[in-house]
Amino acid sequence: MDTKYMKRALQLARKGIGYTNPNPLVGAVIVKDEEVIGEGYHAVYGGPHAEINAFKNANQDVNGAVMYVTLEPCSHYGKTPPCAKAIVEKGIKKVIIAMEDPNPEVAGRGIQILKDHGIEVVVGVLEEESKTLNEIFLKYITTKLPFCILKTAMTLDGKIATRTGDSKWITNEASRHYVHELRHRVAGIMVGIGTVIQDDPFLNTRLKKETGSDPARIIVDTSARVPLDANIFNMTSTAKTIIATTEFAKEEKLRAIEAKGAQIIIMPIRDNRVDLKYLMKELGEKKIDSVLLEGGSELNYSALESGIVDKVNAFIAPKIIGGSEARSPVGGVGRLFMREAISLSNVKWQNFEEDMMIEGYIRMEG
Repeated sequence: MDTKYMKRALQLARKGIGYTNPNPLVGAVIVKDEEVIGEGYHAVYGGPHAEINAFKNANQDVNGAVMYVTLEPCSHYGKTPPCAKAIVEKGIKKVIIAMEDPNPEVAGRGIQILKDHGIEVVVGVLEEESKTLNEIFLKYITTKLPFCILKTAMTLDGKIATRTGDSKWITNEASRHYVHELRHRVAGIMVGIGTVIQDDPFLNTRLKKETGSDPARIIVDTSARVPLDANIFNMTSTAKTIIATTEFAKEEKLRAIEAKGAQIIIMPIRDNRVDLKYLMKELGEKKIDSVLLEGGSELNYSALESGIVDKVNAFIAPKIIGGSEARSPVGGVGRLFMREAISLSNVKWQNFEEDMMIEGYIRMEG
C-alpha cells in the first residue's frame, strides 16, 4: 500500500514540471482509514508546497492520518512557511517520505522536527524514482550549477544535416513534440551562434494540449555576430534572451543587442571561445537550474570536452543522407582512441513511432 500511495504522490509531483524551477517537484497524498482524503503538489515556484495544498484539498479532518510525500518536508522559512511545522500542527500521525532533501537548509532537519514531535517517519519508499524525477533539483541545490542535457537528432548514418545544411526535418513529429516537452521542463535552452544564423530558430516551447513554459534563450556567441532581426529577438515571450559573448564583441553591437531587450554577459575566453564552465556558473547564479543544449556539432563538442553535460538524449531517424561533408552531432578534433570515448551509463531506449531515442548519463570517470 505504501508503494501504491507513493506512486500517486509521484504522479501528482509531475504536474509541476516546467513551473517550479528552481524548486523541486513534490507531490503529497493524505490517507486515513485506507482512504485518500487529500492530495496536493507543488504547482508553481513561490506558491504553496505540496503538503500545504494537500491539506487545503482534504475532504475531512486530517488528524491521525498518514501523509505520503515525495521529498522531505521543508524545515525553514523561504517563500513559504515550513511544511514540517504545518504537519505537526495538523496532527498527522505518520509521514512516509520517498527521499531526504539534500538542500543544506533542510538536509534531515524536517525529518527531525517530525520525530521530535512523536510522528513516525519512514524514508526510502520509491526513493530512486523520486531522485530521477528531481535530477535537475538534486544537482542544482548541491552544486549551484545547471543540470545540462545534450539533445541531438541524427540520421541512421550519423548526420545532423545534408552537406548543404538542410536539416528540416530529420526526426518525425512525435520526436519533435517530445523535445518541446524537454524545453518545457528546463529553465534554459542553449545554442551556438551558428545555429541562429543557419536556422533562425524561435527556441520557444510549443505543445499541443497546453501552454508550455518558454526557457530562457541562451546564445553562445563569441564575437556577438547575432543578427538583430533574428527570431529570438522578435517574438512574444516572457522568457529572457541571454547573449553569452566575450571581449571580442564590439561595444556598438552589444548596445544594439541590449536595445532589443536581451541580456549581455561577458565571459572569459577559453580556446578562443566562450568558457562554457564559467558560463554554467553564471547561469546558476541567475537561478537557471537546467539547460537543454540544442547546439551544432562544434558547441556539442566543446560542451562535452568542458565537462558540463550530465545527460544525453539522442534521437535517431531511419534515414540515410550520406556525404563526407555532412556533419555529425559532435565535431571538434575528436578522440584518438576508442578507449578515450565518452561513455553513457543507465542507458534507456524509447521509440517515437519509427524514430528511436537513446537516453543516458555521462559516465563519470574514477
